[in-house]
Amino acid sequence: QVQLVESGGGVVQVGGSLRLSCTASGDTFSNYDMGWFRQAPGKEREFVAAISTSGDMTLYADSVKGRYTISREDAKNTVHLQMNNLKLDDTAVYYCAATLTLLETVAVEYAYWGQGTQVTVSS
Repeated sequence: QVQLVESGGGVVQVGGSLRLSCTASGDTFSNYDMGWFRQAPGKEREFVAAISTSGDMTLYADSVKGRYTISREDAKNTVHLQMNNLKLDDTAVYYCAATLTLLETVAVEYAYWGQGTQVTVSS
């Protein structure tokens, strides 16, 4: 069992930056690939980014590539999502999740989820 808690959401203007964090407890954090997903009102949850257990492999959705960076600090049981040059379409609830599958993009393959943190990009 892994418990995940996200933090760092908020309101930011277009072009601004936010850094989300997700802290894990329970099972061994370093055993899991970690991912970030987001869900906007009226839309399905979508993959944003994933990072391997070693941290040397990452994967991004095309919509965030070049603007977002996922990283992990195993010593702190934490995964981060640095979001730069934010756009209105980035507004969503952001979730972190844990999986035993390498760089998984499909939500159902993630066994553990956080409660989500709201990111609102305003004009």
